[in-house]
Amino acid sequence: MTLVALAAPPTPARPLNVDDFDRFADIGEVQISADGAWVAYVVGTVDRAADEQRSAIWIVRWDGTKQELVTASLKHAGTPRWSPDGRYLAFNGSATDPDESQIMLFDRQSGLTRVLTDVTGDIGDFVWSPDSRRLVFVMVTGAEPPPKEGAPPQPIVIDAAYFKEDKFGYFEKGQRQHLYLANIATAKIDALTSDPQFNDDHPAWAPDGSHIAFVRTHEREADVDGMGDVDVVDAAVGAQASTLVRIFTPNAQHLAWSPDGCLLAFLQGQEPKYVSYMLDRLAVIPAGGGAVRPLSNALDRAIVAYTFENSGSILVSIEDDMTKYPARLDLKTGSIKRLYTLPSVIDGISSAAGHTAVMYTDDRSPVELYALEGRGLRKLTRHNDALMAEINLGSVEELKFSSRDGTEIHGLMVKPPNYQPGRKYPTLVWIHGGPSGQDEHYFSYDQWQFKRQMFAAKGYVVLGINYRGGSGRGSDFAKAIFADWGHLEIEDLQAAVDHVVARGIADPDKLGIGGRSYGGILTDYMIAKDGRFKAAMSIAGDGNPIGMYGTDEYFLPSTWELGPPWRDPDLWMKVSYPLFHADHIHTPTLFIGQSKDFNVPVAGAEQMYQALRTLGVPTELVIYPGEYHDLTRPSFMRDEIERVSAWFDHYVNVVH
Repeated sequence: MTLVALAAPPTPARPLNVDDFDRFADIGEVQISADGAWVAYVVGTVDRAADEQRSAIWIVRWDGTKQELVTASLKHAGTPRWSPDGRYLAFNGSATDPDESQIMLFDRQSGLTRVLTDVTGDIGDFVWSPDSRRLVFVMVTGAEPPPKEGAPPQPIVIDAAYFKEDKFGYFEKGQRQHLYLANIATAKIDALTSDPQFNDDHPAWAPDGSHIAFVRTHEREADVDGMGDVDVVDAAVGAQASTLVRIFTPNAQHLAWSPDGCLLAFLQGQEPKYVSYMLDRLAVIPAGGGAVRPLSNALDRAIVAYTFENSGSILVSIEDDMTKYPARLDLKTGSIKRLYTLPSVIDGISSAAGHTAVMYTDDRSPVELYALEGRGLRKLTRHNDALMAEINLGSVEELKFSSRDGTEIHGLMVKPPNYQPGRKYPTLVWIHGGPSGQDEHYFSYDQWQFKRQMFAAKGYVVLGINYRGGSGRGSDFAKAIFADWGHLEIEDLQAAVDHVVARGIADPDKLGIGGRSYGGILTDYMIAKDGRFKAAMSIAGDGNPIGMYGTDEYFLPSTWELGPPWRDPDLWMKVSYPLFHADHIHTPTLFIGQSKDFNVPVAGAEQMYQALRTLGVPTELVIYPGEYHDLTRPSFMRDEIERVSAWFDHYVNVVH
């Protein structure tokens, strides 16, 4: 074990630069022990020499006086879970291959770690039994084993509507996801669910240990009707599951029993056609079945995390207008009391024995763990303090302005560290993905906020605009772009540029634009509709949805929203505006894609690149081999930053 001293940081001295990328610690997956004495979490780091990201499990004492490294830095370490008796800390880990992770047990008594499972299937989430004697875990089985060396590859046979997913690849016929029980003492593993008609996920063990709730669907995600079953099964091999309720599938599910076992909480989504406009809502149902009681419908904001505090209240994290804040929800009255008000993002809530640990970040502070005490926060970890003490970040200002139709739009503006009022600055519009999601008071090395601050350090003003379609402003704001992509979002982004130009902040002759995923898609729309930008970059974008039909992992959401192309080809052509109006584009544009991206396949970048090249517009296409939607190889992540930076410096003409 490693004891870490907690030191006070010195005064900031220099601007952020690309070399800092490798030095950040990425904090996540907070889990507090049942007695509230220790908090486990994951620390991700970059191994530049090996050109890979690594992770380790850490624990910190509740009073913040001691931190211990539980594992050495591994290829993968995640999902820390304390046993209820406090003896073990289970986690999913692998020293050699992230795709071969097993459940491992760290014994607090001996200080030793052993491997609990030895399986070939992909392991998902897992949960301890209340008596600490068993684990229930999710595992994918039924895939064809890889061919032996020298043997020819076998065809992939598919029979599902939802048949591919970024990182996981194609879902083969017969491949299913079920629940398994692992005995801690004997390491014996038994199948709890095995019906080949279904896929099972999100297990939650009842407080008395007698049964387990989980989500069951025919598809690997939502069924073709956009729904899924919440089922319960006795915690015994051979038991038959029964359905409590069928609900609209949320964007991110989590099941939890009330401490007295009387209620089961879950998240539910909107009707399927609105699934892309995230607004997960919290609800409960009696343990024996009955009427669903919504808890957060009147809030009109998404619940992004929650945990039972006791049988009478739930702590929640609420996404709201550039923030995520903690609140206490009273189960009896339905009242919601906000617990922290400063602009920040507070997520990853874990509560036990009257103690609550959270992950906290704001515009100037990378994610660290904090104790939530009343309405205040107490810092528990300081993994990034030494690095941040060296760096002078640009200030962040909230923006509010009117779009063309009068709708109020909000966003964030990052200024250079040496910003001088009255001077006009080269300005970049950096568009968040989604469309669900938001630009918020958040800072992390792997988020757009790092890149925004890096460009601010180079002398740019950088805008992050929460255009319509995004979350944080309620259901109507999010659904405003339903089946009308590339319209109101573009007006909102244009209004943002008009606003900062009118204020004398942005130099109208030095404008750039770009984004990743839906941000890349909106970049394609913008340069086809607005010619004032000197340069653009579109990462993992797509200017031709009709040509991508059925090739990405969003086949069902796109069909729910737009219908199939043969039903309304004019609508599909309308949303494919960028490619079919590529002759309107004159902006030098850098297109970037990843060869194994099933989220937004690289063909989206290839088509737009080929169109601009044919038209004689300065363009370049960069493809990162072996990468999924989000880059994981550190050298590629660094390369992307440097290429985008060079592109904007050349065409926006900041660097001569």
